[in-house]
Amino acid sequence: MNVFAVLSAYFSLKVISARRKHSVSPPATTGPPEFQRIFRAQANCSEYFPIFVFSLWLAGVFFSQALAVFFGLLYLYGRYLYFHGYAASAQGRLEPLYFSAKMQWVLIALAGLGVVCTMTQAYLGLDLLHSFSHV
Repeated sequence: MNVFAVLSAYFSLKVISARRKHSVSPPATTGPPEFQRIFRAQANCSEYFPIFVFSLWLAGVFFSQALAVFFGLLYLYGRYLYFHGYAASAQGRLEPLYFSAKMQWVLIALAGLGVVCTMTQAYLGLDLLHSFSHV
């Protein structure tokens, strides 16, 4: 979770820096395209962080902490690349966006599978995770 906090702070500092560089005082959110791309990149990352944290937590609790950390770090790396790609050009955001979206979906799938397996074990007595490990 510390990487998440550092990355969020880094994105915020980049917006502050862009505000100073392009003379865009708060609460304004419009300015030169260079500023707007940085501002939108930070806002877009912030919008998705709650979904990320929730799916990361569920995947770690109900499926595997190691896999949750692995895919969580890949997601954060993708968001880092997304931020810098978007800051450079609107088109530069696409490839990292698709990559981080895939990592998010993997976390959601792991979380969902973990919750289903936990519920089937608790209520039906079926240990699906154990069954999957033998396949």
